[in-house]
Amino acid sequence: MTEARVLLRKYGPRLWTRDKARAIRVVFEEQLEQLPELGTLVINAKGVEVFDFSFANELFGRLVLSLQSSTTPRFVVVEQLEPYARENLEKALQILNLTIVERRPSRAALLGKAGPPDEETFAALSKAKRPLTAVQLAEQLGTTLTAMNERLAKLARLGLVARVRAQTPIGREPYAYVAPA
Repeated sequence: MTEARVLLRKYGPRLWTRDKARAIRVVFEEQLEQLPELGTLVINAKGVEVFDFSFANELFGRLVLSLQSSTTPRFVVVEQLEPYARENLEKALQILNLTIVERRPSRAALLGKAGPPDEETFAALSKAKRPLTAVQLAEQLGTTLTAMNERLAKLARLGLVARVRAQTPIGREPYAYVAPA
């Protein structure tokens, strides 16, 4: 999968206001639109000490919402968040009922509004680093196929995973799911 990386630090170590976030979001949305299907826009927040709630709401909230309304599956991932920035981002996303993928040193995780089943399913897909079917995930996580299909549909609707065509040895075309690494 293709990645485009952007450095949030170039806009300053402390980021405030909805207006500043809006200007940055326009730039990031243009880069996101240029990515191919299943491409990932990685927002590196290293060196950004803090951003306020309104900044997080405008930049990250609206970027995540744009993923949900897009017909081309793409991902947005944030990495290297400082503690205060992570706290404000998590609160902003929770209030908006949204979730984003955070790439941490040891693994990718969900940040924002996510329940344990969402986190468990996302973690299994992210760890696999390859497409998995609902049947494979249900077996791996010890849940029913119906429950797994509901989890995957929700994660896909939120722009956290993408549904892709897969082929079986007998020629059937089931769907599989991928998560950004």
